[in-house]
Amino acid sequence: KYKYDYFYDSPFLSDVEFDAKPQVMLVGQYSVGKTSFIRYLLGRDFPGQRIGPEPTTDRFTVLLNGPEERTIPGNALSVHPDLPFRGLERFGVSFLSRFEGSQVPSSVLRSITLIDTPGILSGEKQRANRGYDFTKVVGWFAERADLIILLFDAHKLDISDELKNAIDVLKGHEDKVRCILNKADQIDRQQLMRVYGALLWSLGKTMESPEVARVYVGSFWQEPLKNLDNAQLFEDEEKDLMKDLAILPRQSAVRKINELVKRIRKVKTLAYIVGYLKSQMPSLMGKDKKQKELINDLPNIFRTVLKKYNLAPGDFPDLQKFQAKLHDMKFTELNALKPDMIEKLDNCLNVEIPRLMEELPSERDSPEVLRQKMGNMTMGSPTGYVPVPTLGANTKFNRADGGLPPSRNPFGASQDDVQYWALEDSAARLWDSFQALGPQGGYLSPDVARDVLIRTGLAKDQLRQIWNLSDIDRDGYFDLDEYVVAMFLCDAVNQKGRPIPTELPASVIPPSKRKLVQERNKSSGLIGM
Repeated sequence: KYKYDYFYDSPFLSDVEFDAKPQVMLVGQYSVGKTSFIRYLLGRDFPGQRIGPEPTTDRFTVLLNGPEERTIPGNALSVHPDLPFRGLERFGVSFLSRFEGSQVPSSVLRSITLIDTPGILSGEKQRANRGYDFTKVVGWFAERADLIILLFDAHKLDISDELKNAIDVLKGHEDKVRCILNKADQIDRQQLMRVYGALLWSLGKTMESPEVARVYVGSFWQEPLKNLDNAQLFEDEEKDLMKDLAILPRQSAVRKINELVKRIRKVKTLAYIVGYLKSQMPSLMGKDKKQKELINDLPNIFRTVLKKYNLAPGDFPDLQKFQAKLHDMKFTELNALKPDMIEKLDNCLNVEIPRLMEELPSERDSPEVLRQKMGNMTMGSPTGYVPVPTLGANTKFNRADGGLPPSRNPFGASQDDVQYWALEDSAARLWDSFQALGPQGGYLSPDVARDVLIRTGLAKDQLRQIWNLSDIDRDGYFDLDEYVVAMFLCDAVNQKGRPIPTELPASVIPPSKRKLVQERNKSSGLIGM
């Protein structure tokens, strides 16, 4: 009614966009490793993949989960009833011919959608040949993305004009932006320190934000590191990034509510501005002259509206862009301000949105309510988490001595190693049965875990002792390690007739839980294990 889609170049939100999976968009200059990063994340090749040192990716590619490998033309994607890309039709056939979908069966893509963008160029002539407005398309995806990853090459830190323009359209979405300093294994420690500082300086000049951008440093593909000086740093950085990606489905509902609130506030402010402009227009003579006066006086009009309706300055549109839009329309066609519509927007902000927020997890929730809410927020993911790569260290993060870490030895760790776990083989064998029980967020609920133990046929007192020993972190839920311990104890009683120990032997405690057990023993006054 107040032409929000015209002034903000943003079409109306549809139900499909609210129901869509979280989206991750990758942006960067050519040959920084965007496509290689996606390949590493998926653990496989995908249709339409093009990797090389030259500008190889000349189109926007959306990676979708599906039963078979195939590419989907952009025109078909934009009209698909179940995909949130209909709004891209406004960029025309020239763009849609450079837009495609890559469908591939992937556990990662069951939870998120990945968007690979063309490599950003530095030459004005090359940019002009795109045939569409690159930065506007990036802005369209940025508004809908849950995470925006800016990739930089350790050897190419210069920020071209087109990259700067792309970063500029991310204004207002800084909370979604993460930066990656890729190919950092190709330089030594001293060079890395200088390159990292130079990148932060460049980003500080480009991104108008008081906060320092989060930069992940490493080599984000499957090949072994070329320089092992910073292997531990790169491994830790990769874990942090993968953790950021893994929890996206949990955060998606909050992000969508946040975007809805921002849009409502902008619509409300726009309604006041448009209503004011309409009220200042004469009813008969001098309409064109008055329109020009209002456009030229727009800064004062913004201040008047802000004070009159007690609005926030951050909710106002960009002054210059708004003026340019006003030149192309007639004020007589604008709609007058309707108080009842403002009341509906206020009701949505003050009543409906808070009621919706109550459905999200809160620290006041009981464990059962919290689990139920978390289960309802999976956003298409069976567990609510993205199954990102976790075994890259097998061959990628080799230690300086050329060997694998003890826990990565294909024949297991020796009993002298600190990472030795007597149940490591059992964990590998029980993985499928654990997954078949339908863990939520990597955990079996108390009811599911109880039923599993009951089926062993052991007495209630025995099961109580086994539960107390297996639920090491005392949260009432079983992760894979605790499940393995419980099955080991049940088998020891059932098949070998062994008594249930009063405490777990050190070799049976999972490495991931040993620090917790040690701290508990210290607090209990027990001697360390």
